[in-house]
Amino acid sequence: MSSSHSPEAKAYWKENVRIVVSLLAIWFFVSLGMSVLFVDALDTIRFFGFKLGFWMAQQGSIYCFVILIVVYVYKMNKLDHKYGVDEDSDDASSDIK
Repeated sequence: MSSSHSPEAKAYWKENVRIVVSLLAIWFFVSLGMSVLFVDALDTIRFFGFKLGFWMAQQGSIYCFVILIVVYVYKMNKLDHKYGVDEDSDDASSDIK
């Protein structure tokens, strides 16, 4: 992609923003929803001997965040490859500016 105003660049950034917003929505739900807002309902469920709401606030959210990072890296590498701007690309003119 040679120009940041090309239709291909706009499509790339549209997909990029969609991925980021999707993952941020999951992050928001896990961090605030499961650990604060729905903690009372989740505490009725036991997980590894702990109340699920407590476990999500202390441990589960951290695991979810790490998984979100892995998913982000995978999806962005796939998107970069789709548009020819991946790090393995030999063409120096394919950088998005």
